[in-house]
Amino acid sequence: MSDDPYKVLGVPKDASQADIKKAYRKLAKSLHPDLHPGDKDKEAQFQAVSAANDILGDPEKRQRFDAGEIDASGQERPQRQYYRDQAHADPQGRYTSGAGYGDFEDLSDVFSDLFGTRAQARTGGAQGFAARGGDVRYHLEVSFMDAALGAKRAVPLPDGSAIDLTIPVGVRDGQTLRLRGKGQPGLGGGPAGDAYVEIGVQPHKLFTRDGNDIEVEVPIGFDEAVLGAKIEVPTLSGKVSMGVPKGASSGQRLRLKGKGIAPAKGAVGDQYVRLKIVMPAKIDADMEAIAQRWRDHVSDDPRKTMWRDL
Repeated sequence: MSDDPYKVLGVPKDASQADIKKAYRKLAKSLHPDLHPGDKDKEAQFQAVSAANDILGDPEKRQRFDAGEIDASGQERPQRQYYRDQAHADPQGRYTSGAGYGDFEDLSDVFSDLFGTRAQARTGGAQGFAARGGDVRYHLEVSFMDAALGAKRAVPLPDGSAIDLTIPVGVRDGQTLRLRGKGQPGLGGGPAGDAYVEIGVQPHKLFTRDGNDIEVEVPIGFDEAVLGAKIEVPTLSGKVSMGVPKGASSGQRLRLKGKGIAPAKGAVGDQYVRLKIVMPAKIDADMEAIAQRWRDHVSDDPRKTMWRDL
């Protein structure tokens, strides 16, 4: 892949931060190593996408990259300043500093100003220069259950290593977790930067979430709806028994108190069970007879309340 982070993410140079985030999340989801186990090419692409987002996802780093101050890996670009940039030739052919220095001996101060600070940063010079390391940003896809119940996962890094991450109970889609000191190392003994991990929560086949509440649709039979029943329903912690009242309707919601998400801080959510009456795949003669007797003797119109709202 290209070293240009804009080309890696497939966005123009004037793309908004929102467009960059959207492009990164789309690529990260499609290239994530968990979806392509053993595929080294996809892994390399994922690492390149993560590195590109580390630059463009941070407005300050993006500005510095656009200005040519850092490269695509986030490293400082060498400041190519030469003696001829600081001096010009006088009529006698001698070089004279634009700042008024007339000979090479005086120009030693110019060189000191240009390169001295950078040398001290590399060697921990006499002035004790130190700088905090840069922050890094990553994206991690987690399952619905891991987000709801909490888990420990490893965040793959562009260099092939990984960061151990504790996913808190109830983490939300798009939430960013901060790992102190897990960013780029500092200079001259300075502290390391932080790592920011944006969480993407994958949808579940049964459960949906609203805050700390959970909802699940559970099918029931015609007889269970008419007569009532005790049925088993899935929850985050396993199956539980629940009573279906007589005369239940499709769409009716029943509450299981305290069976939602239980975060470390805040109120515990509930689980709502939405009933759905499901008819048998094949209707036999007995069912047809029951339905016909019902039609003949019951005049109740199930749609009568609908007309009141028109």
